[in-house]
Amino acid sequence: MDNKPDNDTNVIDLFTKKPVDESEGNRIIRLAPEFDGLEMLYSNDANPGKLFSMKILCWALKKDGTVDAMVPWLDKLVPAQQLNDPLNGHWEGYYDSFHDHAFFEPPGYKVTELETAAQYYDASEEKPELVLQEISDNIGTHAILSEDNFSTLILIHVTSWRLYNDGRVHAMLADEKKVTTTPVLPKDDCLFPAQEHEDFKYFFHHIIANKIKRGDEEAIAAFSQLIEE
Repeated sequence: MDNKPDNDTNVIDLFTKKPVDESEGNRIIRLAPEFDGLEMLYSNDANPGKLFSMKILCWALKKDGTVDAMVPWLDKLVPAQQLNDPLNGHWEGYYDSFHDHAFFEPPGYKVTELETAAQYYDASEEKPELVLQEISDNIGTHAILSEDNFSTLILIHVTSWRLYNDGRVHAMLADEKKVTTTPVLPKDDCLFPAQEHEDFKYFFHHIIANKIKRGDEEAIAAFSQLIEE
């Protein structure tokens, strides 16, 4: 009788060195905030031959040991290398503006930071609601909420990003009615997860969010095109 596990996966747990299924291997286990202004480079089909950049929120370590940058994109926080939306963007690499250098692999110092921290803060997988980390948003991300199909909009600055033990990462917004002290900091009791709010629609970079607040015609036109597609 063959007692070998029925598992043909090539995904290996970073710490136990044992095979894990693909969905479990993709579980985020640690975040490292991006403090040096590194950016993601991307292209889109509407502008062939042109590159765009976007600030990286943080770097994420997955259960299988892979590392990638994370960026707020439409209504999700996504790994940069998985960006593959024909209209809105394809990942093309990373960019260091300080050294004017494009590169394609996560920085070694970030990989070391993530792996070391994950080993130190290893948590039980039996508690999915356990908060492993909560990092501040340092790139000015805003969330758009609308309860009437975009007739009216509420733009709220994302205070922090909360990583749970099951790999979920939630953008945390402040409920102004529950704010008792300022400034509002990560882990404050007034915070609630954007992705679980029924009126949540999209994430926007602070530059675009501020243009929308000011009634900038070009920004509003671009936003209108987005919600019509």
